[in-house]
Amino acid sequence: MSTRRSLLQGSLAASAAFAATPADTPRAGAPELKLGVASYSFREFQRGAMVRGIKQLGIKYLSVKEMHLPFKSTLEEREKASQQFKTAGLEVTSGGVIYLLKEDEADIRYHFQYAKEAGMPMIIIGPSMKTLPMVERFVKEYNIKAAIHNHGPEDKHFPSCRDALKAIKNMDPRIGVCIDIGHEVRTGNDLVESVALSGSRLLDFHIKDLKVATDRGSQCAVGDGILPIAGMLRQMKKMNYQGNVMLEYEINADDPLPGMQKSFAFLRGVLAGLNA
Repeated sequence: MSTRRSLLQGSLAASAAFAATPADTPRAGAPELKLGVASYSFREFQRGAMVRGIKQLGIKYLSVKEMHLPFKSTLEEREKASQQFKTAGLEVTSGGVIYLLKEDEADIRYHFQYAKEAGMPMIIIGPSMKTLPMVERFVKEYNIKAAIHNHGPEDKHFPSCRDALKAIKNMDPRIGVCIDIGHEVRTGNDLVESVALSGSRLLDFHIKDLKVATDRGSQCAVGDGILPIAGMLRQMKKMNYQGNVMLEYEINADDPLPGMQKSFAFLRGVLAGLNA
């Protein structure tokens, strides 16, 4: 980890030119959409280094992946992590993706309890049609939102957010979708239309970019690809979207900062233009 820490520190210095006022800082013309980070972007770094990286990005909102707070952690460990985030000025908006595929109420309850003890108001989930009714019961019991994450053509349960929307149309409004646009586009769906169709069920959003719409391996910094980033953000503002726009940067795992800084610089520029 020491080598990766050095790489992270070096990246912070190298990418300082991309530094900008945090999107959540109140100022004239500030973007209304809240930019955040899915901690999976820092999957090769321990929690402390991940926290420092996010602070250097000028970001407040955080979605926590299991490698930064294991499911098998104790209550004390969960509370310690939650306090670490708060001390750093980060707001945990969700945790996941958490796969809830076991048809076992005890297993699903365990993960909701994990979220509660870690201070997560929402979990990003990968359920099945059979486990969804159980998920709904625990959403009501714990008052924790659940957003179904789509995983593209390879996903036998919910390849597109549209599949999830059909499944939850009569369920509790606290159950919704987290659109991962890198997977959604590979289903052949129009991304702006998918955002619009989600409406109030859009609870979270994983943003990234691809150079080739059908190739998940063509991911690049946001703004360097072909996905309609501005169109989706414009649609969210039109909908008065209340959730977060979470960067999930899945490339350059050992040195993610330059690409993440570039992505946020682009996103802040787009949002500033939309607000103007």
